[in-house]
Amino acid sequence: MSSTVLSPAPPGELTPRRKSLVLAICCISMLVVIMDMSVVNVALPGIGRDLHASESGLQWTVDAYSLVLAAFLVLAGSLSDRVGRRRVFLAGLAIFGLGSLLCGLAPGIGWLIGARALQAVGGTMLNPTALAIIANTFDGPAERARAIGIFGSVSGLALALGPILGGGLVSAFGWRSVFWINVPVTITAIVLASLYVLESRAGRARRFDPVGQALMILLLGSVVYAIIESTSQGWTSPLILGLLAIAALSVAGIVVYEPRRADPLLELRLFRSPPFSAAIVMALFALCGFGAFLFVTTQYLQDIRGLSSVVAGLCLIPVGLPVLVLSPAAGRITGNRGPLLPLLVAGTALALGGLASLWIGPATPLALVLAVYLLFGIFLGTVNPPITNSAVSGMPRSMAGLAGSLASTGRQAGTTLGVAVSGTLVAPALARGGSAFTTAAHGVWWMLLALGAGIVALGLASARLHHVLSARSARQ
Repeated sequence: MSSTVLSPAPPGELTPRRKSLVLAICCISMLVVIMDMSVVNVALPGIGRDLHASESGLQWTVDAYSLVLAAFLVLAGSLSDRVGRRRVFLAGLAIFGLGSLLCGLAPGIGWLIGARALQAVGGTMLNPTALAIIANTFDGPAERARAIGIFGSVSGLALALGPILGGGLVSAFGWRSVFWINVPVTITAIVLASLYVLESRAGRARRFDPVGQALMILLLGSVVYAIIESTSQGWTSPLILGLLAIAALSVAGIVVYEPRRADPLLELRLFRSPPFSAAIVMALFALCGFGAFLFVTTQYLQDIRGLSSVVAGLCLIPVGLPVLVLSPAAGRITGNRGPLLPLLVAGTALALGGLASLWIGPATPLALVLAVYLLFGIFLGTVNPPITNSAVSGMPRSMAGLAGSLASTGRQAGTTLGVAVSGTLVAPALARGGSAFTTAAHGVWWMLLALGAGIVALGLASARLHHVLSARSARQ
């Protein structure tokens, strides 16, 4: 009986059992943070009705979360390397739980968007920190790769399960329940992390970079704001042009200023590694595609086809099931044979899913629609493990938090852009419904086809360059 009771190991002791517990705790944090990117999509129609929100308000409900994640993940990763990963991890859980509680209590769309931003502040302190904790908990390269593969698989599983779980919660308890459910989960995670996660930090503390952080916020915020508001303002309006000018100046500032710092927020030298650079771009492509797919699909199922939230969630089971089957396999293949094969499968499935979606109309038989969604499930089930492994496995441990945060930043920036672009494309047609909406969505599906092709091309180019560099190294 006593052998089944969980008790904390002595400080500093990392038994196999304790390592597994640490991995499980980190995966729980990933599950709630990433799931909240997708779970809210099923709740959008209910939020719009109850809070009288416009389409841009619904876009901001999703993008306020992913935008804050993208803007502050790098800071959180380097902060955890500096002051301690366990300490930052616990603080992130507490803030995320508080933000979730406030989301469930929000009386209006503005309050909800603000609470989503607070939620995301906690989220920024979890994902890169959890990845760094895993990288420092598992010592051997193969053991480390398997653990990172499992962690990466959970992120895809969370994205896929979010709409399914959200549909059931919204139908049974209303849209506020998709936020309230996070509170007991985060409390449990805080208790477990306090007991089992050891403190770790980088050997040398990195100094803060307020200028780099400000440039990062200006770049992401101005681009997303310009995309979302372009529908009402027009691309040639002074506001939109000014925002794009700010984005361009921010890029120039990052390129000029960051390399001059001893401890920059954005370690641009990491991008000299072809696998790392390709992983960041592929992360952006992948989550841009999935974010756009999810935003358009949940509105299509509920607003165009008239399905209830629970039925709409069940319609996304073909997305979730392949993740359960394929993500562990993709993690094993990545650890044993490298990331190329999973990336080729993922990119091809995304491109085919975008192509097949061009034929989806308001009255397309639901069985055919679900068959198309299966392609997106194959994509999501195979794309995260190779990207996560490529971004982190070749980095020194002292840079694990920063490398993990940059990979997560690529994902969140991609999600933010995917929602912003897709919402802009379909927003004018949503009120007209029917074929007007599905025709407007063609722009989204063409974008997904291009993103899938981009993942395939980057995977092939990265693998080829890696072989060339390896051959040169062997001859020297």
